[in-house]
Amino acid sequence: MSNSANIDGGLRERKRAATRTAITAVARSMTAEHGLNGFTVEEVCEAAGISRRTFFNYFHSKEDAVIGSFSDELPTDALEVFNQNTSRTPDSISGTLLAALHVLTVTLMERSSISRAEVQQFIAAITAEPQLLARLTLEGEARERQFAELVAAREGLDPDHPEVMTATVLFGTVSKKTAQQFFSEDNERPYRGILEQNLNAARKLFAQPLATNHQLGPNPLESSKDPA
Repeated sequence: MSNSANIDGGLRERKRAATRTAITAVARSMTAEHGLNGFTVEEVCEAAGISRRTFFNYFHSKEDAVIGSFSDELPTDALEVFNQNTSRTPDSISGTLLAALHVLTVTLMERSSISRAEVQQFIAAITAEPQLLARLTLEGEARERQFAELVAAREGLDPDHPEVMTATVLFGTVSKKTAQQFFSEDNERPYRGILEQNLNAARKLFAQPLATNHQLGPNPLESSKDPA
């Protein structure tokens, strides 16, 4: 692909992201102030400076607009870097997965234009319409499945592989906690530093050995079995 094609693709991607962000910001603000039933799609379009057709090119409903861009495709270049894996091992995750996830997450966050004010706006919209919590839960589950599929594809494993599922859940939990800390009102630290601190803390815990059978003592289920 030529440099001009890369530049054009990047500009289109940023323009689409900016339009989507503008629609979401307006929908969240109106929901926080009026509730979902207190405004129309047409009013969102007018405030965002777009046509009704453009709105529906991005979202199916006002609810979708409020929830936002959880299901957006990842930037192509970031995904290409993530998928570079020359260290696959049979039936196991590779030794480069954590580093690749770290780079991908930091890249996405540092490219993101989301602000603390926008996060607070989202919280205000959800508070005004608690029914959106159920939708948010479903979106979170879908995002987790997509994340597992992304990791599985990189590692050449099934999304239901125990190591893929564990990596997805653990890294997702650390990322979520990091985002909460980063967007808190009193935070002044960069996202990258908070994420690395949290990942290193997790690595220290999970690098520890498990208890031996001697330390655990007898298995109560085994000892309760009748002798053959």
